[in-house]
Amino acid sequence: MSHDEALWVVAERHRGIGLLTLNRPHALNALSLGMVRAIGEALQAWRDDGEIAAVVIRGTSREGKSPAFSAGGDLRFFHQAALAGDPLLDDFFTEEYRLDHLVHRYPKPVVALMDGIVMGGGMGIAQGAALRVVTERTKMAMPETGIGLFPDVGGGWFLSRCPGRMGEYLALTGHVLGAGDAIALGLADVHVRAEDLPAMLESLLDQPMDNEAQVRAAVAARAQAAPGGSLLAHSAAIDLHFAHASVGAIVNSLRQDRDEWAQQTLAVLLRRSPLMLAVTLEQLRRARTMTLADDLRMERILVWHCFRHGETIEGIRALTIDKDRAPRWNPPRIEDLSPQAALAFFADPWPAGKHPLSGL
Repeated sequence: MSHDEALWVVAERHRGIGLLTLNRPHALNALSLGMVRAIGEALQAWRDDGEIAAVVIRGTSREGKSPAFSAGGDLRFFHQAALAGDPLLDDFFTEEYRLDHLVHRYPKPVVALMDGIVMGGGMGIAQGAALRVVTERTKMAMPETGIGLFPDVGGGWFLSRCPGRMGEYLALTGHVLGAGDAIALGLADVHVRAEDLPAMLESLLDQPMDNEAQVRAAVAARAQAAPGGSLLAHSAAIDLHFAHASVGAIVNSLRQDRDEWAQQTLAVLLRRSPLMLAVTLEQLRRARTMTLADDLRMERILVWHCFRHGETIEGIRALTIDKDRAPRWNPPRIEDLSPQAALAFFADPWPAGKHPLSGL
């Protein structure tokens, strides 16, 4: 771990609270392997510490930059490591998914302060928290199909549990949610104004915290009604279009709906990777009846295939490396998808009993 990377996660103890600060604001707190390891080590240490009653996770922001909890994984590292055949790429996803599972199953309450951008790997950590706090600045999404990936970090599990077909819609389009919609869909718990977060955090850190009830009361004291969301107005249309059995059928259904929202949604899907739209739809449908651990094992298989197929490398190139925003998807059109192409991504590449997450 480099000297800089060692500073990207700050772990502190304040009376009964363990405070984890993601401290890489110049990169919107994008997660590196070292950060994943540092968060995991702190959580493991505090799990059995009788003086720690709860854990708070937050992100720092740099002046002039959007506030961020975490924008996700480090895409430049993914691209470089994939091209170089660096085994640290596989280590990253294995250890990140283990961390996500740890947060979901943590025996003490975790409070995630989801101010600003919360995407990808940031969602993986935050969705496991007992208290997911959003602000009027929250921008929450799982936008992976836009880079030739799928909503991983447990995304299949937590998106598929949204009401109706909202999970399919969010997973395929990468739609960005504000605080009101996030709470309505069960992806957040409490709304606190951004200007009140420092006082709320101070009340958590400066008063003796002995149990979960005290932690929840300190958060609730600053909670306010969330600003109204807009997505639920489209819930009937989402349930209609995104219930279809295939990506092609979803797209055809949207094409036949002349409503402006349907046409905008269609335009978004037509820019995404056709292959990863199909993989993602299959992922969501399977995950709906899976345990979290089984979903994470499935996603670890999927991500193995994504980088070896090359779709994710191309998507990151277009968005982050060359920034031409003109990915050359393979295949380029939804109409060119073979029915078996997506199913190949679900084939376990490891021998029986050797899956890297078999111990979850």
